[in-house]
Amino acid sequence: MTTEERLEILERELARAKRRNYWFMTVLGLAVGLFALNWYLRAAEGVAKEVRANKFILVDAKGKYRAQLAVVDKVGPLLGLYGEDDKPRAMLSVIMDGPALTLFDKNSKSGVGLDIIHGAPAVRLYDKDGKARAVLSVTELGPWLGLYDENEKVIWSAPR
Repeated sequence: MTTEERLEILERELARAKRRNYWFMTVLGLAVGLFALNWYLRAAEGVAKEVRANKFILVDAKGKYRAQLAVVDKVGPLLGLYGEDDKPRAMLSVIMDGPALTLFDKNSKSGVGLDIIHGAPAVRLYDKDGKARAVLSVTELGPWLGLYDENEKVIWSAPR
């Protein structure tokens, strides 16, 4: 057998090996793709029964911070909602004394508060500086209304 004949045989075997390799890789790629698609579809149809985390942060389409659900040490669980200016606008929390809902103005100052402290429900109204100026509550003794000055000292309350 001549060198040319040997080279011809090697070239044919090499071409056959390339074709086999091409088809093997094609079939393998399809199998992996189908496996991945099957896994994705099965994962998409199932819903997790439980998710555990210390904090969830929601952002809008622009990536701006819009909401937070978290458990904060020494405070407790809270749900915060934020405006487009990244400032807090509403906060729902459960502190040691009880639940509280606070609505904030555009400067992040408390505007209105609704809470239960020591078992007594209360509505609080704040001034532009975030200082409590009026409180309406229902205590063990009955309804109570308190008005405060700019230093948060009682200037009038009923019943006295």
